[in-house]
Amino acid sequence: MKIIIIGGVAAGAKAAAKSRRLLDKDSSVKLFTDDTNVSYSSCGIPYYVEGNFENYQTLLVRSPEEFEASGVNVYLRHKVLKILTESKQILVYNFQSKRAFLEDYDKLIIATGASPILPNIKNIWYKNIFTVRKIEDAINIKNKLKTSKRALIIGGGYIGLEMLEALVKNNIFTTLVDKNERIMSHFDSDISDVILEQLNLISEGKFKIITNASVIEFKGDADGITGAITDTCEEIDCDIAIICSGVTPNSQLAADCGITIGETGAISVDRHMETSVKDIYACGDCAEKNFIITNTPVWFPLGSTANKEGRCAAINACGGHDEFLGVLGSAVTRCLKLSISMTGLTEQMAKSLNIDVVTSTVTKYDKVGYMPDAKNITIKVVADARTGQLLGAQAIGAGDTDKRINTLTTAILAKLTASEFSKNDLTYAPPFSTTIDPLLNAAEIISDKIKNSGS
Repeated sequence: MKIIIIGGVAAGAKAAAKSRRLLDKDSSVKLFTDDTNVSYSSCGIPYYVEGNFENYQTLLVRSPEEFEASGVNVYLRHKVLKILTESKQILVYNFQSKRAFLEDYDKLIIATGASPILPNIKNIWYKNIFTVRKIEDAINIKNKLKTSKRALIIGGGYIGLEMLEALVKNNIFTTLVDKNERIMSHFDSDISDVILEQLNLISEGKFKIITNASVIEFKGDADGITGAITDTCEEIDCDIAIICSGVTPNSQLAADCGITIGETGAISVDRHMETSVKDIYACGDCAEKNFIITNTPVWFPLGSTANKEGRCAAINACGGHDEFLGVLGSAVTRCLKLSISMTGLTEQMAKSLNIDVVTSTVTKYDKVGYMPDAKNITIKVVADARTGQLLGAQAIGAGDTDKRINTLTTAILAKLTASEFSKNDLTYAPPFSTTIDPLLNAAEIISDKIKNSGS
């Protein structure tokens, strides 16, 4: 058996490691990546930049040497140019030797990931303008911060807010610009409004957030950028800029060989992570996902999902049987003193799908109020207005939000109603929760709303 994996960050590295454990010693596992590193945590880059740990190598999960010792052949700086499906070969270009060669495969796993979206901004190629994706990005940003005084972040999503925290904690005044009317725009408007409000309350003159504006030009000289101009004619002084405008799936290699690309722009796969071409699998940020609640295709590029998909693809490619049922879009991040988390459908997503929903929003301490570390959290829960089935939740605040979202994620997968969930026997002690957890309060409110609407 010859297994080839294209791409080596989260999904590719997991697929390689799992394949090697499943196959006999006479089988071959080869991993090709155009990157200079393999098996690393890009999700950890903001925390390295922030200063949570000093050595960037902490982000490296497994070295090429460790892969080689386990029987996986890793080829760094090797770009796969073409997949030849009929002959079951790939065409590979070696950046070092500057030569191309063909490689045979029995099963192929595509884990090409995603690439940062670069906005159409004049002079975007000036020095000291960075994206947040690779180990080199982390190193270069960290080095530049040593001589920086003012920074600009473009994009107010998860990575944008994580980088905002990183820069502020490095004592660099930072301006964040988002083209949308609100930051974290995939949350419901009432929740994202609270996120902005809470961040502004703790800004203390250390950062500024500008919404409903786009950077259209960078100013600078031979030494790099000195500022930027927005489409609202606002001038921003900065000596470093970080673009966090989202990512797009690297699916062109698959498309070029006739593999079906889904409506999201990512590679269409079934529950076994197999593509439309037999013996070719795709996983991670380049692959489309199934949204469990609606059974419709979505694209959520998350490291946790990539690892699960990489494992699933490897099992099936090696002759086993495994299924990846999909995602709920569960995510969490932190920005300064604020924890932000969500899962499932938001109210605005449900309405776009013509689903009639009922919601409840509760603001309450995350633990008993007399505890010195008690902090407010706001939880919004979304449920089907007809059946009461839980569909999603969002939680923000200075207190513990992620454990509430994780709890509700399980309830959504179990297809519990708000009424059923409100009877849940959650743990209680003053340092951990209130006597009736805010999540139960939110479920009770929804249950009462449904009862009253039917009376």
